[in-house]
Amino acid sequence: MSGTIIKSARNTLNAPQDLGPYTQSVAFSHYNNIAAQLPVDPRTGKLIEGDIQAQARQCLTNIQAIVQSIGHGMEDMVKVTLFLKDMGDLEAVDTVYREFFPHSLPTRTVLAVAALPLGAAVQMDALLSNGEGTFPQAPCPLIKLARNSDRAPQDPLSCQSVAFSHYNNIGAQLPLDPASGALIDGGIREQAAQCLRNIKTVLEGIDVPFDDIVKVTVYLTNLADLEAVNEVYTTFFPDSAIARAAAYLPARSVISAAALPLGARVQMDAVISHGDGTPPQQVEDRHNLVIRARNTDKAPRSPLHTQTVAFSHYNHIAGQLPLDMATGKVLTGCVREQTAQCLGHIKTIVESIGHVMDDIVKVNIQLKDIEDLEAVNAIYTQYFPGYHPARTVIGVSELPAGALVQMDAVMSNAESTPPRV
Repeated sequence: MSGTIIKSARNTLNAPQDLGPYTQSVAFSHYNNIAAQLPVDPRTGKLIEGDIQAQARQCLTNIQAIVQSIGHGMEDMVKVTLFLKDMGDLEAVDTVYREFFPHSLPTRTVLAVAALPLGAAVQMDALLSNGEGTFPQAPCPLIKLARNSDRAPQDPLSCQSVAFSHYNNIGAQLPLDPASGALIDGGIREQAAQCLRNIKTVLEGIDVPFDDIVKVTVYLTNLADLEAVNEVYTTFFPDSAIARAAAYLPARSVISAAALPLGARVQMDAVISHGDGTPPQQVEDRHNLVIRARNTDKAPRSPLHTQTVAFSHYNHIAGQLPLDMATGKVLTGCVREQTAQCLGHIKTIVESIGHVMDDIVKVNIQLKDIEDLEAVNAIYTQYFPGYHPARTVIGVSELPAGALVQMDAVMSNAESTPPRV
């Protein structure tokens, strides 16, 4: 594998452009990051007319156009995240979704949100495998491995785990009893524990330790439940004696959902390091990558997550709130000031590990008021004046600590992680 891997940011005229400061697809190493696609007609640049199925079909058509423009097919998809304005629309959306994924199913996360850009009823983003790597890498004959365990809840439209190269992506786990497929009895603590048990069961089914998780996203319908969820969370992390000795915690983001499937109060998905790659990788190349978790005192620290966790060719940066470093509280000020604070924290973390903002491949933004997006973009473009990463923006009903904005990011990591050089 080359020590120099070039990020490839690409747009196609066959999908919407100029809807914001983002690139449709940003590839690095063995993954492509697809920006969130709205139901916008690429010819007009405007939201299409039609019902929820028409909007869902346009989102997926746009994703397919991007995927095909870079020489891939929908069967190369690893993960899809589906954002709905109304959870009641899920059945109708699923009817369309089946048309685009008749056989090879990616992992999937589904949530309803308070608002979407342009007033859309649905939005989708995606993660795509990239077997050819990016220039100047030679093509790599890696195989996508999609797997399910009978001991964890199964979904007819999602795989529990899809591995490619050095990562496994775990689809969102609801607090379901695997035997009955129904929501478990109990309150938020019981539901949080079941989500984490289901993730652990999926990992055990593919012989991956729980402490190989590098990023967790927690979706809550009520942020007042976060303290109770955190109490449960700390009983699962760290999991092993080695992880406890190192005090290892994955990166994490907490997102407020307007609703979750089946009326759940919480769901969680995860990104997993996969040190042995996927076949036909040579045995001698396995297990020679390590997770590298790092914090800097120049950005807000948390007892529940690490600021940045690197593995192989990616760094995962935890959700950043606009916290004042002097007080530890949300910065007093308007959304522009809070946006600058979030991005300032991300920049500090990025620079603390020898990177620059241009190394970021994907940014996720949650806004308390979707109408603030124009103001956010004015600040955002100051941090990304030329190159724009892929991006997903959603409106949420609330954010931790009463913030107006929150951001997390995925960053390229050309140097890999020790002992790779």
